[in-house]
Amino acid sequence: MSTPSIPEFIDRYAGSMHSLLDGISASNANGPLPYAQAIEHAVEMVRVAQAANRKVIMVGNGGSAGIASHQAVDYWKNGGVRAIAFNDASLLTCISNDLSFEEVFSAPIGRFADPEDIVFAISSSGSSKNILNAAEAACRAGCRLITFSGFLPDNTLRCQGDLNFHVASESYGLVEILHLYIIHTILDAKLQCFDARDIFDRNKPVS
Repeated sequence: MSTPSIPEFIDRYAGSMHSLLDGISASNANGPLPYAQAIEHAVEMVRVAQAANRKVIMVGNGGSAGIASHQAVDYWKNGGVRAIAFNDASLLTCISNDLSFEEVFSAPIGRFADPEDIVFAISSSGSSKNILNAAEAACRAGCRLITFSGFLPDNTLRCQGDLNFHVASESYGLVEILHLYIIHTILDAKLQCFDARDIFDRNKPVS
């Protein structure tokens, strides 16, 4: 492959983003779902959790950890939903050292999750062992599970959730951007369609 110019790269990058955005896949235990219907289901899950004073727990590694931290704050600050990400440095290093890195999210989920909480499991590859363990711990705790994965269409995480979103790319950057987009969409749809907040104008009240 020849080295592209910056304008050529930008054209390809933007084109890939548009194509992947149109091709986001969603599914549940019964099979594929239209994307809009999956977002409706996710919004309803979050609203039910909020009404029952349950939590949204978000877990991810690396860039996905950044998404988890950012969105956990947005969900409670803007959405009024109790939300948390287990990304504290002491927690991560303690569990990694005393137990194992593979248990860095499953252990706190086992301690802090309540039945009917929602776990957002975010993994670009869909094969990170600590995220798969977190998904299993969420199910044991009686939580609802929404997964966000990319790369191979048959990755393990993609079949674990009550709802599953998949981005068909092996680019970390594109997958992470679109995972953030989907998770933001769930919250913003709740705010705009049910909470009378105008997400297109700094979350002002809808007039």
